[in-house]
Amino acid sequence: MAQGTHDFTPDPRNNTILINVNGDLKPRAEAMVSVFDSGFMLGDGVWEGIRVHAGRCAFLGQHLERLWEGARAIAMDIGVSKAELEARLYATIDANTMDHCHIRLMVTRGLRSTPYQDPRVVVSPATIVIIAEHKDPLPATIERGITLFTVHVRRGFPDVQDPKLNSHSKLNCITACIQATEAGADEALMLDPHGFVATCNSTHFFIVRKGEVWTSTGDYCLGGITRGNVVALCKANGIPVFERNFSLTDVYGADEAFVTGTFAGVVPVRSIDGRKLTDGRGPMVERLQRLYRALIAADVAARGRP
Repeated sequence: MAQGTHDFTPDPRNNTILINVNGDLKPRAEAMVSVFDSGFMLGDGVWEGIRVHAGRCAFLGQHLERLWEGARAIAMDIGVSKAELEARLYATIDANTMDHCHIRLMVTRGLRSTPYQDPRVVVSPATIVIIAEHKDPLPATIERGITLFTVHVRRGFPDVQDPKLNSHSKLNCITACIQATEAGADEALMLDPHGFVATCNSTHFFIVRKGEVWTSTGDYCLGGITRGNVVALCKANGIPVFERNFSLTDVYGADEAFVTGTFAGVVPVRSIDGRKLTDGRGPMVERLQRLYRALIAADVAARGRP
C-alpha cells in the first residue's frame, strides 16, 4: 500500500491531547474555530510544521522567521511577539507531557463579518492554533523509502501564487498528491513552468549523481528549512552540492534520490515513474541521515526554552 513521508503509526494518546486555540488549551473534541474564520473560509493564513526533540523545538528560530515573513507578505498581523508565540508552543507540549512530538502551528487572518475575500471585513485578531501530536515517521519510510510519480500539475509562477509562501491554500499541492496516489505512487514529483524538476507536493527533492547532490534552484518551491539545512550539511562535510536546473532525464539516470521535510527528515526515494533507483537507502542518503540526526541533536542541546 502506498505511504507518504507523513505516514505514522496511530498513537491512542492523541485522542486526548490538549490543543491551543488563541492561548487557551482545549480538549481535542472541543478545539474549534468559527465557520467565519479566514482559514476555513478562504485558506487565508500561514503555517509551520515543527519537530520537538528532547523537549525542545528544533530549528525554532528558522521556523518563526519563515512564519513572520509569510505573514508580512500577505499583510497579516500575527498579533503576538515571537517570544509570546514560543511560550504558547511550550505551554502546549508541557500540558500534554510531551518530550518528542510534531507540531502544526497555524495562523489565519481571523474572523470575517461576512463570506468575502477582502481583508477589510476581518473583525477579530488573528486566529492562532497549535496542535502537538505524538507521532513519528514509520521506520519503513526512513529505511525503504518512497515512490514518486511526476504529475501534470506544475509549481506556478510567483506572480500567480508564489510557491515560496507557506499558505493555508494548498490546492495546488493537493491536486498533485491526488494524481500521484491515483497512479499508485506515494507522493508527487512536480515540475516548474519550464519543465525542470521543482519539488514534491509536500517535501523537497534531491538526486545524487556521481557523488554530487543536486536540488532545484528553489525558484518555484517553498524555502524549505530541512532542505536548507541539508544543503548546508553537504557544504560543511565536503559533499559537492548544487542548486540548479535539471530535467527528468537527469533524474532517471541518478544513482540515488531523496526528499527532505520537517516531519521525516531525509527520506530515500527508491523509484520514480516506475524507474527503480535503489532498494532503499543508498550510501549518500544513509550518510546524510546520520548527519541530519546529529544536527538536530546539536540544535536542541544548545536551545533554551521559556
